[in-house]
Amino acid sequence: MKNNKFDKLIEILKDMQSALLAYSGGVDSTFLLKALQISGIKTLSVTAVSETTPSGDILMAKKMSSEFGVEHRIIKTEELSLEEFVNNTPDRCFFCKDELFKKLSGIASSEGFRCVLDGSNVDDTSDFRPGRIAATKYNVRSPLIEVEISKKEVRELSRQFGLPTWDKPSSPCLSSRFPYGQRITKEALRRVEKAEDFLRSLGFHEIRVRDHNGSARIEVGEDEIELLLMPEKRKIISETLKSFGYKFISVDLDGYKTGSMNRTIGRG
Repeated sequence: MKNNKFDKLIEILKDMQSALLAYSGGVDSTFLLKALQISGIKTLSVTAVSETTPSGDILMAKKMSSEFGVEHRIIKTEELSLEEFVNNTPDRCFFCKDELFKKLSGIASSEGFRCVLDGSNVDDTSDFRPGRIAATKYNVRSPLIEVEISKKEVRELSRQFGLPTWDKPSSPCLSSRFPYGQRITKEALRRVEKAEDFLRSLGFHEIRVRDHNGSARIEVGEDEIELLLMPEKRKIISETLKSFGYKFISVDLDGYKTGSMNRTIGRG
């Protein structure tokens, strides 16, 4: 496969000689893990687990690390112990990433890995991403940004490599489902994950359940809104989400939009 950006990516990785990857099991980091495998450098993939992590991502991270023959490790992060995080201000993501990168940097330093990497792509530089500040603080490198690979290119190259994540929906941490200023709790995180897992079981592809103090605002792809509103689907969704503790169930008629909570701070 000939691709100038990918060739440059491999060159950059080889120059590193060894790397620790913050591996979420998502589209971007799985593609970067594949590139690390191809580069042949010493690699450790590390997946952070907390109440904010979708459980399906953990399974994918274990599976792909095993298939690529890359050493994989799971660590626990404690962002819910940080008041700055649970208070859910617009810079919440900084405190989460600060907690993560501090731990990864410690592992890299003690075990002799020259670089800590994340899977951010060039599209992330145009979005509101406080976590990028934490990456800079700990000298975390983002090779996909360095070679200007976009999300679309990540998906296309992943498809060419036959990676199962090539068309996987984006899966940010569950804390992104709450409006800024609404306190994040373990109970609310569990409620969101159960609701989204249920909707996926009904066949919806790209979905978010935004939690507004116990009211659910469902986002699905525009092409799936009519399916969501079919009487039989609507009834079972309402009944099931209410059994999880939601008092009111609504549908966002604009459909799924990444980072839709940023509208409340004028950035979405």
